[in-house]
Amino acid sequence: MKIEILFQDDFLMVINKPSGVVVNRVETEKRETVQDWVEERLGLKDNKGQGLREELTNFVQRTGIVHRLDKETSGCLIIAKTPEAFTELQRQFKARKVKKEYLALVHGFVEPKEGTIRVPIARSHHDRDKFAVTVGGRISETEYKVVKHLIKVNQAQSQKLNQQLITNNQQRFTLLRVFPLTGRTHQIRVHFKYFGHPLVSDEKYGGSLASEDRKWCPRIFLHAAKIEFYHPVKKNKVSVETDLSPDLNEVSKNLKLSTYKA
Repeated sequence: MKIEILFQDDFLMVINKPSGVVVNRVETEKRETVQDWVEERLGLKDNKGQGLREELTNFVQRTGIVHRLDKETSGCLIIAKTPEAFTELQRQFKARKVKKEYLALVHGFVEPKEGTIRVPIARSHHDRDKFAVTVGGRISETEYKVVKHLIKVNQAQSQKLNQQLITNNQQRFTLLRVFPLTGRTHQIRVHFKYFGHPLVSDEKYGGSLASEDRKWCPRIFLHAAKIEFYHPVKKNKVSVETDLSPDLNEVSKNLKLSTYKA
């Protein structure tokens, strides 16, 4: 498996995780994972902690992978090369010192142009594979900024856009910069579903919209574009970013900037 390394030194690396690749090894995933790739590069092998000092066990079992991205999400992922770097980077995540920025395409025109979604999230009572906004869940917080409003067009429509097209919510989209301040599972996806703007091609949370989306966007439109943290040893601020992935750039060709004012 070929994975682009965006930043690397003796203590850590930041990779550009491809879409379609699972981060952590699971029994249900038969294809190579990021964990397999890292294990081979760093020479680490998970032996369930046998013979290891207690402080090394978590580092080896996680193969230095500090956090995770969903299978279809692409972009910046931090991997520690030493137990000390792993522990310090995890501490920064828990203390909310790590700043993450995503690019997301969602249904509808998002208003206001910037804001914060702050609601409790817990595992869904109806589907244990999903998460939902639930009373008694853990508070989760996501900030966002609108990049641009877009409309989906085909070749015949590209020359002349009409009012019917731009007022059809299924043809209206917003490209967002999204900043999760907490790190709950599926947080961005759950928040924008709750906000009434599910992510494009999100089969888990997008409902019937996702089926139509998949005809022109083959995977969820979510990309971890930037990550910022303090170096675990040198203590300087490290900022790593990556452009929108080629597959999502191709999807963008189906969209045109909207001049419609909601």
